[in-house]
Amino acid sequence: MNGIFITATDTEAGKTIVTGMLANYLLQKKLNVVTQKWIQTGSNDSAGDIDTHLKLMKKTKSNFKNYLPLMTPYSFKLPASPHLAAKKENKNINSNKIKQSFKKLSDNFDFVLVEGIGGALVPVNTKSLVIDIAKDLSLDVILVAQNKLGAINHTLLTVEALKKRNFNILGIIFNNIARIRNPSILQDNPNIIKSLSKQNVLGTIPWSNNKSLLQKAFNPIGRKIYAQLKRKYQ
Repeated sequence: MNGIFITATDTEAGKTIVTGMLANYLLQKKLNVVTQKWIQTGSNDSAGDIDTHLKLMKKTKSNFKNYLPLMTPYSFKLPASPHLAAKKENKNINSNKIKQSFKKLSDNFDFVLVEGIGGALVPVNTKSLVIDIAKDLSLDVILVAQNKLGAINHTLLTVEALKKRNFNILGIIFNNIARIRNPSILQDNPNIIKSLSKQNVLGTIPWSNNKSLLQKAFNPIGRKIYAQLKRKYQ
């Protein structure tokens, strides 16, 4: 499948920003790209994180008006795990509906960038995980790691879970989620995790409220991802 699943070590790790900035970069490369959020929680709006993607892509909903229901198949108000958010509204999440929405987008776009929900092992219900859907669709994975004290354990555990499921991990992106308090920890995390996990570290996103500066900092990361995609799909 021509898609990438963007997961993380935890909630609020930076998946939304990474998804939007990668979409922006691929658009600059003249690829027809769409983003997807399979299950949006904590939102009174049917789009939620898709709105942030669009802003970073410099697009609007009108650019994707025929595809909006497919971009967010499920949306729930409670800011919780999908299984609980759905339960509170007396609804069930149908994995096949999600897979079908992805496949329809995949038929109409060069790439579908799927933003995960929370960390990697988030439940859809009492029997399955969101990442099981990504596995069924044979998606490559990008792992976003909160760059902070504790990142080593969280990231290595997530990598082990992904490897156990035989995912192709395109790489790890570290996200500085706050102003640097202990630079030695933030500088060491990517190095020790790369050494121990043997995974490709794509780079680090600095802390900033300036979206233009963030995109500029992200572009070298986007370049590495784009090079991998070219090799795979050429």
